[in-house]
Amino acid sequence: MQNITEFRTSLEKDDVPEVSPYLQSLWYDARGDWEKAHDIAQEINNSYGSWIHAYLHRKEGDHWNANYWYQRAGKVMPSKTLDQEWADLVNTFLHI
Repeated sequence: MQNITEFRTSLEKDDVPEVSPYLQSLWYDARGDWEKAHDIAQEINNSYGSWIHAYLHRKEGDHWNANYWYQRAGKVMPSKTLDQEWADLVNTFLHI
């Protein structure tokens, strides 16, 4: 997958694309399966996984938990929209 447009197009298909676990988590999130997205993020034991985990808890509305995961990721909770953060995450993981 080369760019976010291709990633967004993959959301229309039934099967998760062959991408990293980071992007798989974000794919499930975008398709409305927060639980599956969260399950995948929990299994990623690095700062990237913590960033996704933080975003998911922010989306859920659990800001205390989100702040914990942002700290583990070495970040602070952003003031941008959830959609903007999702796009930032996707763009980051498309290029690592």
